[in-house]
Amino acid sequence: MSAVSWLNSEAFTAFGQHVIWSDMIGNTIGLTALALGWRRSIWTWPAQFLAGAILFVAFAPHLTGSAGKQVVVMAVAAWGFWQWSRGRQQAQDGSIGVRFATWRERGVMVAAAALGTIAVATLFTAYPKLSWDPWPDAYIFVGTLVAMYAQARGMVEFWFAWLLVDLVGVPLNFANGYAFSGFVYVIYGALVLWGMRDWWLRSRRSADPSLEGAPA
Repeated sequence: MSAVSWLNSEAFTAFGQHVIWSDMIGNTIGLTALALGWRRSIWTWPAQFLAGAILFVAFAPHLTGSAGKQVVVMAVAAWGFWQWSRGRQQAQDGSIGVRFATWRERGVMVAAAALGTIAVATLFTAYPKLSWDPWPDAYIFVGTLVAMYAQARGMVEFWFAWLLVDLVGVPLNFANGYAFSGFVYVIYGALVLWGMRDWWLRSRRSADPSLEGAPA
């Protein structure tokens, strides 16, 4: 059995849902990547790249659009690694500094998310083989890219974007038979809320030096 065949073979069945190895391994690494992002570790990007590569294998046989998303995710992960490694946002402890986006940056991200979702959904609708659910898939596709962009720029809004993606990602993955992906999205939601609080407090400390050393 080839590595690709093994990755796309069934690992186990739970509650009537068939879980394949690539879905389980890729999303577990993705969960680790999110935790590393919360810790502001640059290793979040290699982890996201690896998760994207494995999930590409999971989706390629059935969901071409979702597989394509993983290619874009890997490209953004490589850019995010380069962005963080440049050190322009380095804090005193060597980690990445975080901040809230400006209103202009928020407006650009919201506009990009809206227009991007319409464009990708139109593409998915025109080519049904790319996606089973054009609009939800497009929303998750574009929302993920916006979230990763905000993360690469050290914006607290990164967590808000992930939360909005989770709201659609959980039911969509369960509906399409990717049970482990759906389960991991639930855990993502908990991590997102925790990470959002941490980055929010850190951004306040960065803006007000008198808060430095205050309990998180």
